[in-house]
Amino acid sequence: MMGNLQPEQWAEVIAAVALGILIGVGSTLSWRWYVRRRERIRRKRRIEAVSIDHLRNVAVPDGSGGVLHIDYVLLTIRGVLLLDIRDVVGNVFGSDPMVEWTVMHAGRRQTFPNPQGPLYDRIAAIKTIVGDLPIEGRVMFGGGSSFPKGLPRLTLREESLEAEFPLGDRAQAEQLVEVWKSDWQRLRETLAQSEFGARS
Repeated sequence: MMGNLQPEQWAEVIAAVALGILIGVGSTLSWRWYVRRRERIRRKRRIEAVSIDHLRNVAVPDGSGGVLHIDYVLLTIRGVLLLDIRDVVGNVFGSDPMVEWTVMHAGRRQTFPNPQGPLYDRIAAIKTIVGDLPIEGRVMFGGGSSFPKGLPRLTLREESLEAEFPLGDRAQAEQLVEVWKSDWQRLRETLAQSEFGARS
């Protein structure tokens, strides 16, 4: 049947197939974009739910002429919380003393440096700016990761952020952090001058 088509009919068939492929690819890309955007909004809401104020994507001087990047700096009722976000997909195997952590996914294995050391460096750099303000740090792993052997120290799953750092009543929380407001403002001003500085 197809062999009986005239050249102009073949051109129409090819154009229809090409259009179908383009629509399919466009729909897939649009859906992926939508899912990623929805996840970014969900993450932003989770982070804002535990903080009175926050900074996103900033750099802090490292004391040696360089800078250290920080994904989020949050003012919580426990003080300042630094978040290093890792969007890793698969089973993560890591522990405090290991130099490298391993991710297993779909039969593939990859490694990445233990993120706890750099997190300690970021905490130390922030302490030089606001020494009296309590500072904690966490490496936060997104929903695509799991830890079959348990979570190492200073790590948490994104879903457990609100449970580990509950804000409670916002008006009461704002009163609790009032004692740190001047230190927080000094930190904000210092980090706002960094090349990555951006408030979400």
